[in-house]
Amino acid sequence: MILVTLRNLLARKVRLILSAFAIVLGVAFLSGSLIFTDTMAKSFDNIVSGSVSDASVRLTGLDRGGGFTEAVNIDSRKIPASLVPTLADVPGVARADGSVDGQGLFVVRKNGKLLGGTGAPTLSFNFSDAPNANGDQSVRIADGREPNGPAEVAMDQKSADSAGYAIGDTVQMITAGDRPEVEATLVGHAEFAGGGLAGASLVFFDTATAQDIFLGGADAFTTIGLTAEPGVSQQQLVDAVTPLLPKDTEAITGKKAIDEIKGIVNTALGFLNTFLLVFAAIALVVGTFLIINTFSILVAQRSRELALLRALGASRRQVTRSVLIEAAIVGLLGSTFGLGLGFGLAAALRALFANFGLDLTGSPLVFQPSTAVFAYVVGVLVTMFAAYLPARRASRIAPVAAMRDDVALPEGSIRRRLLVGVALAVLGTALLTTGLLGSGSSGATQVGIGILAILLAIAMMSPVLAIPVLVAMGRVYVRMFGTVGRLATQNSLRNPRRTAATASALMIGLALVTTMSVLGASINKSIDVSVKKEFTSDYLISNAIGQPFSPTIADDIRAVDGVRTVAPAQLASTKIDGSRANISAGDSAALGQIFDINYLAGGPALRDGQIALVEGKADSLGVSVGDTVTLRFAAGTVPLEVSGIYTSTYVVGSAITPFSTITAGKVQRADSSIAVNAEAGVDQAALGTRLEAATEAFPTVTVQNQAEFSAAQRAQVDQLLYLIYALLGLAIVIAVLGIVNTLALSVIERTREVGLLRAVGLGRGQLRRMVRLEAIAIAVLGALLGIAAGLLFGVVLQRAVADQGITDLAIPWIRLVTFVVVAGVVGVLAAVLPARRAARLNVLQAITTE
Repeated sequence: MILVTLRNLLARKVRLILSAFAIVLGVAFLSGSLIFTDTMAKSFDNIVSGSVSDASVRLTGLDRGGGFTEAVNIDSRKIPASLVPTLADVPGVARADGSVDGQGLFVVRKNGKLLGGTGAPTLSFNFSDAPNANGDQSVRIADGREPNGPAEVAMDQKSADSAGYAIGDTVQMITAGDRPEVEATLVGHAEFAGGGLAGASLVFFDTATAQDIFLGGADAFTTIGLTAEPGVSQQQLVDAVTPLLPKDTEAITGKKAIDEIKGIVNTALGFLNTFLLVFAAIALVVGTFLIINTFSILVAQRSRELALLRALGASRRQVTRSVLIEAAIVGLLGSTFGLGLGFGLAAALRALFANFGLDLTGSPLVFQPSTAVFAYVVGVLVTMFAAYLPARRASRIAPVAAMRDDVALPEGSIRRRLLVGVALAVLGTALLTTGLLGSGSSGATQVGIGILAILLAIAMMSPVLAIPVLVAMGRVYVRMFGTVGRLATQNSLRNPRRTAATASALMIGLALVTTMSVLGASINKSIDVSVKKEFTSDYLISNAIGQPFSPTIADDIRAVDGVRTVAPAQLASTKIDGSRANISAGDSAALGQIFDINYLAGGPALRDGQIALVEGKADSLGVSVGDTVTLRFAAGTVPLEVSGIYTSTYVVGSAITPFSTITAGKVQRADSSIAVNAEAGVDQAALGTRLEAATEAFPTVTVQNQAEFSAAQRAQVDQLLYLIYALLGLAIVIAVLGIVNTLALSVIERTREVGLLRAVGLGRGQLRRMVRLEAIAIAVLGALLGIAAGLLFGVVLQRAVADQGITDLAIPWIRLVTFVVVAGVVGVLAAVLPARRAARLNVLQAITTE
């Protein structure tokens, strides 16, 4: 049986190539994602291990595991420089080195544009020859010399070249502190001992200059690195210096510091890896439909052969095993080629992310053995799982019954699929209903499971759902193409299960695309509605990359002719009674003059010690006007009285409080936005020009009116939407391959029928048109089912997240109609090769085919 199986596999190798290609693409996406994230992890590990000392002293209370959506707080606390010599004299300490870790600095290119900004950050330090935990110098000068004096700087060579600076040039920089503009001469190229920077920029000043830029000139540091004497362990070093540390500081081992940083990096990489693997899983699910269809057709075509094997003594188990062996070989080959293609995909991902500021082009791709194991296990198991049902069906073919020319799908099978589909639909509807009535993560989880259940229900019921759609299309075909249209309709309806299974692969991809389209359109509409309602300022000055900027810019704006009201605001991350929140600090009176903030109870936080909460946050905390809440910052807690509760808005965070609150929390002042209203009668366009001139030296900030702000927000949503479209494109490609494969195998299966049609007068052009119409019917069926499902899911998801700001439903009808048209075009393209093969069949040989 094994020899027979191998012979059959070689005899039908062309028929199985497209099925294997589905596994190739799915495994390539899977392995490419793993290789890329492993490369990222290795690159960051090298940076961390090459820059961490034996032990370090740092400020306490800093949240080093914040989420991706939290604001960035710059801690204003400092470690006094006098502590450095004190620690250096401790027995077991070989040396102590103070470090200034700067935040909020950006390099301006020679052309005036910002260097980086998105992706990896700019890392700013005072230059030091301190060793790392491995005994090597943490920072090396690769070219030139170290900076010395207030007008000198060193950078990594890649960033310097990218910005257009050579040694001896004057480098322009901007910061988020009180010294917003910095100029310095580039005197050297510096690098970490660990190697590449993963796209980050590296900037070094001498100690006094770094203190002046980042610490307001204070003789202090943000951390102190400790080097151990020979024979002294990291823990012994920490234990020796701990009794001498002042309040709000702590000592940690280099190992703990590395573990903490790796934890943060792994969290970010885990998010990215999960994001990419979800789309790989979608591609594999779609590929499963293709494989099921392929093996189902092949089993039907080989019914006589399998019956003969049974008659010669082969058992049911042997027949099942023969089909599964074919599937295992296909999965093994597909996984092998997919793993190879995964390297190419990882390289493509590396180049793609380099455009977003995460540059790993200098790091070799990392291939872990676990990647290969995972790829082969998934590829082979998915293929064998998809082939299992056809294999079981093959084993049940009776030797005598299979000698007939017709081997049809039993009606009971479709009936069972319909019953299972209805049950799944009922379950999905119930979960959707309870999820929408619920709240929080549990409600969202129920909605997600409900959507999955309904998607499976549609796939199960698709043979029944397909019939009315195909009949309707058949009427159009008959009117437009006559006999050819009737033949195409009959061929599509001949085996509705096969047609529906092929269409279901496309349906899954388009259902997800439609869901995201509806959700994206709803987000954009909600943004437009909210901006028109709440964006009552004439101009908004903000940071295009979401980073804070110097509060001195607000003073420059106040001096612009024609400006009436200026309301700066700082977004800060905190915990309110233990609940994470991004709050807006600012002048509540000025914010109230510019923005239409609707207070449901109480009023704005006008005095120090007050805070106003958004309705949702107040409800979750169970507080009302007059109650006291506690805000926790890195430096400690700040108690505040609730002055008011307002409705959800885009223009401010979860709470509004005076600047004095974040000052009490030891958070450095740095603005996130500046709202500007003009004097009455001032020309708006002219004012905008003057505002842009006032901020020209700061490429991190943008000046936008209402329309420009709304367009910028929509552009961000659309960019994410296009990225998701691109990732879902792989599933669509596999679905198209499924249409090609089904039609090609169908032509082989109907060789005699095709020959008879040609013999009675059907021309080659008519035959090609018939196959194309079948392909269009399959593609349009998949598109209609997918769009219908996607509309349902999109509407449900919009309602599920309406309380999170996506309040307005929008359905992009033009885009959905485009999807249907494109599906039809895809059907035409998918039919090219099968139609060509059908038209080239020799009539006499086709008629005599068994």
